[in-house]
Order: sequence, then structure tokens, then C-alpha cells
Amino acid sequence: MSLSEQIENYRQFGVSICLRLREGIDKLGFGDGEIQDYPLYDDATFRLVKDPYTGDDNLAGHWYDQRQQRIGSLQFNSDGTFYAEYDVVKKHPAKPKWFVEAITAWGKADNIKAEAKLLPMPE
Repeated sequence: MSLSEQIENYRQFGVSICLRLREGIDKLGFGDGEIQDYPLYDDATFRLVKDPYTGDDNLAGHWYDQRQQRIGSLQFNSDGTFYAEYDVVKKHPAKPKWFVEAITAWGKADNIKAEAKLLPMPE
């Protein structure tokens, strides 16, 4: 399957993943306008990568900011699983001793899980 066919094939699943990432960010409680960018499926730059175990093609995408710095990734694996990560890089709005590095999501189409990657603030 070509790159464009893969992108279209995963579109609905990818949109669901992006919504789950957005929900995870919003659930943290940031104020209005504090989060400028959310992951959108159509904003990702995709390419095909070989699965080292099966030899099949996996669809891998990356999100970039305005300075072309990578701020997120999404990979659909040939076994039906996926992994996504999107940078937040802000102090936690409700837990002053914690910093939100990113939101991660993983699973399959019928079971999308997500959680924040937190780091303790330096003392």
C-alpha cells in the first residue's frame, strides 16, 4: 500500500487518537488560551517505516512547531497497535511540584489509552 493510501486508511483512527490526546491535555486543567497547539491528524508529516520484526510497513507521523522543531509523533504498527506522544512542556496547572512534559497515547482502535508524562519540578 502506498504512503497516501496508508494515510487515508488510518485517517479515522488517527483523528480519534488526536482527540484523545487533546482530551488528556484539557483534563489537566490548563486555562483558556494556555495551550496554543493541539495535535491534528492532517498536520502530521507521514512516512513509511519498516517494522523490524515483521518487515511490514508502519505508518509514522511527526508534528512540528513553527520553528520546525518536532513536538509530537504518532506511529501505527502493522499489528494494529499504535503509540503517540505530543509535547505539552508546561508547569502542571493544579500540582505546583510537577511539570507536564507530554501526553502519550497507546493501544488499539477499540482501546485508546492516554496519560500525562509528569516530571518533578527541580527544587
